[in-house]
Amino acid sequence: MSLQAVVRSQYLAALEMLKLSVERCPASLWNHPDDPTPFWRVAYHALFYTHLYLQATEADFRPWEKHWEKAARLGTPLAGEPYSLEDILVYLAICQQQVDARTAQLDPEAASGFYWLPFDKLELQFYTIRHIQQHAGELMERLGSRAGIEVDWVGRGPA
Repeated sequence: MSLQAVVRSQYLAALEMLKLSVERCPASLWNHPDDPTPFWRVAYHALFYTHLYLQATEADFRPWEKHWEKAARLGTPLAGEPYSLEDILVYLAICQQQVDARTAQLDPEAASGFYWLPFDKLELQFYTIRHIQQHAGELMERLGSRAGIEVDWVGRGPA
């Protein structure tokens, strides 16, 4: 199996775990007023940075048509309606398509393409997959502790 195929598989596995968490989120947890960072916003944040870091450079990035700048940055106050579960699943599908398109062209030794991340493209892939998994785990914990909902581990993405 090629390096590109391994990276693709692990991206897709991490995104599938995020997807399962989103799909299983009850309406009562989606935008719970007691959460400093609502469920939907954590999911959107993970997807936004996945989408961004799959591009060759920051200049190549074209935000999702429904992008809401402040929603991507955790810790910034928001006013307005949250993204719906359906919106997040649409964006997740776009990110899955980007994984298929971009990892096939991956040059692991190229620069990250982002001045604030001073490492190569290979490390950027690991960095981004870890980021997805961190937030998928955070959402899985909320589901388990607050609603008794379990999300299974996904070891590999589809071939």
